[in-house]
Amino acid sequence: MTERHFTTWDGTKLFYRSWFPSESSESTPRRALILFHRGHEHSGRLDEIARRLGGTEFAVFAWDARGHGNSPGERGWAESFAALVRDADTFAKHITREYCIVPENMAVVAHSVGAVIAAAWVHDYAPRIRALVLASPAFRVKLYVPFALPFLRVRRKFQPKSFVKSYVRPGMLTHDTAEAKSYAADPLISRAVSVNLLVDMYDTAERVVANAAAIHTPTLLLSSGKDFVVKLPVQRKFFHRLSSVLKEMREYETFYHDIWHERDRSWPIDHTRDFLRRAFATPVAPDVPPSNVETYERLTHRPSPIAGLAWTGQRAFLKIAGKLSGGIATGWRSGFDSGDSLDYVYRNQTNGVSPIGRLIDRIYLDSPGWRGIRQRRANLEELLGRAIVLVRAEGKPAQILDPAAGSGRYVLETVQRVGGAPIGVTLRDWNAANVQAATELARACRVEEFHAEQGDAFDRASLAAVKPTPGIAIVSGLYELFADNLMVRESLAGLSDAMSEGGYLIYTNQPWHPQLEMIARVLRNREGKPWVMRCRSQAEIDGLVHAAGFEKIDTLLDRNGIFTVSLARRRTFTRQRESKMSRASGEHI
Repeated sequence: MTERHFTTWDGTKLFYRSWFPSESSESTPRRALILFHRGHEHSGRLDEIARRLGGTEFAVFAWDARGHGNSPGERGWAESFAALVRDADTFAKHITREYCIVPENMAVVAHSVGAVIAAAWVHDYAPRIRALVLASPAFRVKLYVPFALPFLRVRRKFQPKSFVKSYVRPGMLTHDTAEAKSYAADPLISRAVSVNLLVDMYDTAERVVANAAAIHTPTLLLSSGKDFVVKLPVQRKFFHRLSSVLKEMREYETFYHDIWHERDRSWPIDHTRDFLRRAFATPVAPDVPPSNVETYERLTHRPSPIAGLAWTGQRAFLKIAGKLSGGIATGWRSGFDSGDSLDYVYRNQTNGVSPIGRLIDRIYLDSPGWRGIRQRRANLEELLGRAIVLVRAEGKPAQILDPAAGSGRYVLETVQRVGGAPIGVTLRDWNAANVQAATELARACRVEEFHAEQGDAFDRASLAAVKPTPGIAIVSGLYELFADNLMVRESLAGLSDAMSEGGYLIYTNQPWHPQLEMIARVLRNREGKPWVMRCRSQAEIDGLVHAAGFEKIDTLLDRNGIFTVSLARRRTFTRQRESKMSRASGEHI
């Protein structure tokens, strides 16, 4: 066992331990297990399971989450639960980079709070790992005090950095007396946990459980029958909703919460070892079936008469509010998905008639979707800036293409901020008014190497013919508006055809939305039709991108996981492979 550190996404150095098979040198492991510890604990508590599961087959890695064990940070605190999930993604990338173990040769074994982090990671980031083992996942913590969750939400609002102490005693975790004493005497264990993490974890778990069908990774769920800490029925609900072809749930009737330190822990260890062997014998699926299609189809049809009355009333209220609120008025005038609406949301400046109108406008701008949209723009600008740096570092010209740009504001403003060597920009849109707006904005931003034109973002031949050859392509907020994956495939194929090998693709996705039905029933898009969005799991959109010849590098998302922005690189062997496939099949791939 060795002890090391890795630098996570915000520059913090987190501690981790690694165990390597005895007959394998540290530099050449072939497969990896990543272990996530439970709340309050640290990786040192996982030494036995690391050795027993790793054996001669796996290198094993286990971190101390920020605020835990030997990692820095105030005990039991992090900025958000999403920050912990992003740490997990960074940790996996570190293992790939430092130890040359690709995600397809990784599996995750996680416990309690760590299991929620792992499930959220697989759901939100869609890593192509081989297996997921969740032991006593804390999808719903037992809060024995009445109205505890509403109280914690209020407390977080007025005391953003407050803490509670765990009520759990060692004897409530395991029947093994020696393990209970070891837990009680461990100086690295802290009983404190921040209120914001408790509330964030609840909301994240609720979202992941509700949308567990988005997870296709082979999954083993290990549950305790006498768990005083978390609720078993929610774990069952999560399991039944999984889309994994290979999935299994084991319930140990007499176990307390701490499965890995229970008296009869050999049972779950043996079951985990057997499941991992079966999972690694199962190839990673090259593509992912479409998700949320039934929901999309349902929202394209009229609701029931009773529900229709309720939505009609809400629409009437927003029509009245639109006379007072600048943002709602813009939505009714131009479409709530229009460039004008997005520009208004990006500015985030309250505007309305009277104090009541300004209050309504602030509530509108602070809705979860619009907060996510603003974070999506920030993530787009971050990844675009990173792509420009990467292209320049490779000695290539920075040439950007956005096939459905609208006015292209965020692209042009980002180019203006980056500076340095000239950056070429080609913006296309189906709407001539948007093309004109983009041209005027480019002039205002003083972007010299600029071209704007009308074009269809789903016309493969048209995209393939774009000149100059783009080294960076961006597709933002487009594919979420169309349900047909064939259209998306054509668009991605056209971008792949157009781009130079090793070029970068930035693409957005919307895995879910808390107001999806309200938006479809009440609001109107820029064409004056109901604004029905097609939510795709991250695994689904990543699969489409991968099939077009791109390899994903990174994903960023907002705290609520509503919008994701990803960066991928075009594989250099795609054209040669497609040519061979075309000759073999007799048709263009």
